Amino acid sequence: MINRRQLLGAGLTAGAGAVLANAGAAQTRFRDLPEAAFTDSPYTQVPPRPTDRFDYNPVVTLNGWSLPYRMNGDVKEFHLVAEPVERIMADGMIARLWGYNGQSTGPTIEAVEGERVRIYVTNRLPEHTSVHWHGLILPSGMDGVGGLSHPGIPPGKTFVYEFDLVKSGTFMYHPHADEMVQMAMGMMGLFIVHPRDPAFMPVDRDFAFLLAAYDIDPGTYIPRIMEMTDFNLWTWNSRIFPDIDPLVVNKGDRVRVRCGNLTMTNHPIHMHGYDFQVTCTDGGWVPESARWPEVSIDIPVGAMRAYEFDAIHEGDWAIHCHKSHHTMNAMGHDIPTFIGANKTRVTEKIRRQQPGYMPMGTAGMADMGEMSMEIPHNTVPMMAGWGPHGPLEMGGMFSVVKVREGIAPDDYSDPGWYQNPPGTQAYEWTGELPEHASNTNPRTILTPRGGIRQG
Repeated sequence: MINRRQLLGAGLTAGAGAVLANAGAAQTRFRDLPEAAFTDSPYTQVPPRPTDRFDYNPVVTLNGWSLPYRMNGDVKEFHLVAEPVERIMADGMIARLWGYNGQSTGPTIEAVEGERVRIYVTNRLPEHTSVHWHGLILPSGMDGVGGLSHPGIPPGKTFVYEFDLVKSGTFMYHPHADEMVQMAMGMMGLFIVHPRDPAFMPVDRDFAFLLAAYDIDPGTYIPRIMEMTDFNLWTWNSRIFPDIDPLVVNKGDRVRVRCGNLTMTNHPIHMHGYDFQVTCTDGGWVPESARWPEVSIDIPVGAMRAYEFDAIHEGDWAIHCHKSHHTMNAMGHDIPTFIGANKTRVTEKIRRQQPGYMPMGTAGMADMGEMSMEIPHNTVPMMAGWGPHGPLEMGGMFSVVKVREGIAPDDYSDPGWYQNPPGTQAYEWTGELPEHASNTNPRTILTPRGGIRQG
């Protein structure tokens, strides 16, 4: 008998990977359910534009995919399967998590305002679970809080959630059953409700990702679920840089970025090269008169934010969390500071026992990005990723918005690194330098009107 892992291995194509239906489940006791689609591909899978009742521009889930559905009369039916999964967080590192339909984060659910959805949830976890539809307006009994809204979904059982989508916007789903464990293990996903009127808030590119944090000891596979604050892996859709896909945009596009936070702390998401308008929260769309310009948007715990911009500046523009520790991987927080220390004598002594020892940290940590040092199996470097001019010295919550001219509407493939036009790139200066001012006085000093005259 072929199992699902073998089926996926036989059917996935190189690169993006195909979404496959679990035929065995459909033919047995799930005969009356919509087929449950699965994928274990870690790459962004661009959904096709819908061809049924409503037109909308599908969301592109970074390093994720959208869940297929079937129409049963006027009801749109989905099938979520809660189960243990293996997530490729980065090249060389696999995490054993809990998720949905083969992946963490789970597949994005997309529907249209006014539709009725029926979502079958099958539990293949070792304990009961539930699904809370974060931000959606629905009957109390469908809210997904185990023990309050309904009994928990026992292992091996399938429950049905059914409700009308009364508003459009950016939402999430996650358990409200043994929540500390199940969310720490990666159980979460995006729920996008598109406006019924395609002329309302249209965009050319619509990206989405969820923020999650894990504490996985180097060399191990399973998160430490009891951790509250000292996480060492900060992820977008359970991926870490340099293996978070870029946001590829055609010059002139109107672009929306949707971001949700299911970590234990806030995240100031900053994008270079642009200012943007905050247009949506998980409470709904922000009226035009109330929108505000930003270059960073702080995403509170348990919240969604969406912002929009016009892609008029070509280039490769960083997008990242502005908490500096959140752009590093496998970070240990008990490391002493060695800046300014002389390690010459101690290095000589250590090398007698460990010939390959490399002293680090005396001039900062940038050398971590260039060194190729041995690390435990199933671990990634603290700083990683190379750009066109050297190591990027980044990890975790970091990616690149790549704006190019001539990108086709359905093309999200990586266009490579941007070549800066002549005269637009910083360069080394070897000529005479102007005098520079310096000050060590802690008091406020007013600069004279008109500045300081030279000569």
